[in-house]
Amino acid sequence: MRVILVALLLIIPFSANADAQTQTFTREGVEYVLDLPSPSWRAVSRVDVHEHLEFVNGEDYSNGYLRLRKKVVTPDTTTKDLFSEAEKWELQKLPGYVVCSGGKGTDFSGQLKGTVFSYEFVNQGRNMDGRIYYLRLDSRTFYILHFTVASEKLLSLRDQMDSIAKSFRLK
Repeated sequence: MRVILVALLLIIPFSANADAQTQTFTREGVEYVLDLPSPSWRAVSRVDVHEHLEFVNGEDYSNGYLRLRKKVVTPDTTTKDLFSEAEKWELQKLPGYVVCSGGKGTDFSGQLKGTVFSYEFVNQGRNMDGRIYYLRLDSRTFYILHFTVASEKLLSLRDQMDSIAKSFRLK
């Protein structure tokens, strides 16, 4: 009995600490909310034609980078259609681009359901991995969470990527 009590006293602070590390991201003018699994994930603003919020893990984009977009489509558009379009216009231009799992994608379920596709590429001589989560809001609207990370860091960050995508929801 004493051993169980000691074990519980050791485990409870660590699980509370893990929950305390999670930060909910929301901002006025942004229609979504997501949970960032550690304080090292931060929002950054990028402006092209208009402002985009993106997320970086730490100071180096190769430690984890997330671009988030909303896409309105025709009602019959599938996640495979969206991934094929991304391949055609963006991904196939990446040096060393290779699609994983034959480009079939894997069903994904969190606050929203969808499909995740994975690929590999090279950036400035460094092997990189990409994961794109296509989350369906309704028959015409998808949210696209596009992560990239250095290949050697994918195993340690894959659960964090899944966690962020699972937490994504509208306000």
